[in-house]
Amino acid sequence: MAESRASFVPPTAQRELRDLTCHRTTLVAERARIVNRLQKVLEDANLKLAAVATEVMGISARAILEALLAGESDPHALAALARGQLRAKREQLEQALTGRLRPHHCFLLTEHLRHIDYLDEAIAHFTEAIAKRLHAEEEAIERLDTIPGMSRRSTEILLAEIGSDLTRFPSAKHLASWAGMCPGNHESAGKRKSGKTRKGSRWLRQVLIEAAHGAAHAKQTYLAALYRRLAARRGTKKALVAVGHAILVMVYHVLMRRVPYHDLGPNYFDERDRQAVERRLVRRLKALGYKVELLTPAQAA
Repeated sequence: MAESRASFVPPTAQRELRDLTCHRTTLVAERARIVNRLQKVLEDANLKLAAVATEVMGISARAILEALLAGESDPHALAALARGQLRAKREQLEQALTGRLRPHHCFLLTEHLRHIDYLDEAIAHFTEAIAKRLHAEEEAIERLDTIPGMSRRSTEILLAEIGSDLTRFPSAKHLASWAGMCPGNHESAGKRKSGKTRKGSRWLRQVLIEAAHGAAHAKQTYLAALYRRLAARRGTKKALVAVGHAILVMVYHVLMRRVPYHDLGPNYFDERDRQAVERRLVRRLKALGYKVELLTPAQAA
C-alpha cells in the first residue's frame, strides 16, 4: 500500500528547498500577471505590439517600450529598434505601433516595467539559491532533463517535492499514488463510481501538467503519441493528467536506475498493436469501397 503524505516528513534540507521552489513559482506566476496587465495597457493605447512580437518582454520589445516612454511616437523609428528575426516584420511593427500613449498609459507602463524588473531580480536570486542547494544533484538533473517536456526549473521543483532518493517507494505505482497522479478507486456495491485522482502536492501536480503540455507538443516522441492517442478518446485534460503520470513513472525509473531516459518512439503504439492497426485500417478502406490485399515487403518485391 502506498505511503501517505502525512506519514512522511521530509528532512530539513528538502523542506527548505521546497520553500524556495514554491516561492519562485509564485514569483513567476506574478510576473506573468504583470506582463498581461502591461499588454492590456498597450491595447488600450491601440498599440498592438503583442500581435507582432512573440515575447512582449524580449529585447526588441523592451527597447520599443523604453523609446515610447521616452517620448518617441514615430512608428518608423520605433520599428527600426527591432532586432533579430523581428526585423523581418518591420512593416507589421509600424502598423502595430500606430497608437497614442496618454500620460495615464505612460504612468502604468512605467510602474509595470519596474515591477517586472524587480520580479526578474528576485527570481534570479531564488534560482541561484536553488542551484546551490541542488549542486550535489547535478547528475540527476541532467538525466531528468532527457525526458521530453522537462526543463531545468521543472526538474528542480520535482526534486524538491519528491527528493532524489526514492527507495521509500516500492514501485513507480506507489509514487504515483502518493503524488495523486493516478486514477482513484471509488467503488460501492461492486460498481465503480469515480476515477477522479486523489489530492496530492499541488506544486508537484502543477509542474507535471506543465511538463505534459511541453511533451504533448514535442515531435516524434512516445509522450506526444500517448497524448494524441488519449486526447482523441478522453479529452485534452484527462490526456494531460495521463501524460503527467507517465512522466512521473519515467522520473522514478531514471532516478532509481541512474540512467538517462530512452524514448520508445512515436510509433510505439502502432508497433505494439500492429495487427489491430492493420484490421482497423483495412475496415476503413473497405468502408470507402476499396478492395484491400495486404502484402509483406518480401511478397511485394
